[in-house]
Amino acid sequence: METLNEVLVPDIGDFTDVPVTELLVAVGDRVEPEDPLVVLESDKATMEVPAPFGGVVAELRVAVGDTVSEGTPLLLLDAADAADAGDAGAAAAAGAAGTPAAEPAPPVVAAAAEPAPPVVAAAAAVPADGTVHAGPAVRQLARERGIDLHGVQGSGRKGRIVKSDLDDDKTPTATPNGEPTAPSAAGGDERIPLTRIQQLSAGHLAAAWPQVPQVTQHEDADITDLEAFRRQLNAEQSAVKVTMVALLLKATATTLRAFPRFAGRLDGDAVVVRHDLHLGFAADTPQGLVVPVVRNVDRKGILMLATEVAELSEKARSGSLAPKEISGAVFTISSLGGIGGTGFTPIVNPPQAAILGVVRSRTQPVWDGTTFVPRLVLPLSLTYDHRVIDGADGARFCVHLAGVLGDLRRALL
Repeated sequence: METLNEVLVPDIGDFTDVPVTELLVAVGDRVEPEDPLVVLESDKATMEVPAPFGGVVAELRVAVGDTVSEGTPLLLLDAADAADAGDAGAAAAAGAAGTPAAEPAPPVVAAAAEPAPPVVAAAAAVPADGTVHAGPAVRQLARERGIDLHGVQGSGRKGRIVKSDLDDDKTPTATPNGEPTAPSAAGGDERIPLTRIQQLSAGHLAAAWPQVPQVTQHEDADITDLEAFRRQLNAEQSAVKVTMVALLLKATATTLRAFPRFAGRLDGDAVVVRHDLHLGFAADTPQGLVVPVVRNVDRKGILMLATEVAELSEKARSGSLAPKEISGAVFTISSLGGIGGTGFTPIVNPPQAAILGVVRSRTQPVWDGTTFVPRLVLPLSLTYDHRVIDGADGARFCVHLAGVLGDLRRALL
């Protein structure tokens, strides 16, 4: 007897109409709990939707290119088929008096005990429907190495391509028909397609720029003592590396408590101030700019923030951020400190009202009233929605933030 259960898109934060970019299962596939089913790709991150329970795929309700939101039906899973298959396997293993039951043939999608080495022939590598089963990190690696995934046989579960399948000694560069890829011609133009995240971000930023009247306020923060404190923390403990981003998150949360309007959003003729200080930080990834979100920053210590920043950064690079880890931010920090620059004007990400840009700190002479002394100075660039925040408050916010960065004891007030 069939036991069909509908699998819906789970809570994916405040995202709606997210495109389906890949189907990881087909009708007849058996899945276990937490096995990935489909890949969704928003303007901020790529996310896999896992199976909430085990079963056999009875029907697909979406196709590549469809857009989905929380609650959208994805597929039907037959839990009874999975249970029957398990019972049959157990019976065959147990055997009986007399002639043992014949061992059932393994399903087509089951992985072999010793996976065959990857080959470039399309007939051996490409599924019947031409679908390539690979996650975003694997796809990016393939692009970097010039490998066409249609010519790669996956050694992962259900033939999914994993990073080890792209090792140079295993996988030659190939076209879908198995022929070696011709070398690129020298000179001329090269067309490099945008990643899905870059495509969606482009539309979002283009819409935000004319709609939001934006002003950028610049300020310098003396972080000489803060940097000494950061180095001391890292020397005293090795559990986690404390970065300037973690300290910026803490100092910004403290300043947002003093200036709550900067964590607000415009709603008609009113400003909705959000008191749960979930702060985003921009992360540079192979897929493009991704903004993980650290929740309740004001309630966490420096070491905990540093741990979360490290974990979220790694997930961003591998394309494995969960929906709740990229949604709900009330303010964003974009730091280019590891790269350089002397200042820039970050773009506000609606419905947020402000964003902080940070570049590389530099040592410069500062007059102390008697003489010039070397101090480490961090340039700050605060862009804000002028409909929500006026210039005087923008300047006050920057001065307050610079004061907290200059003496982090202010975060205890």
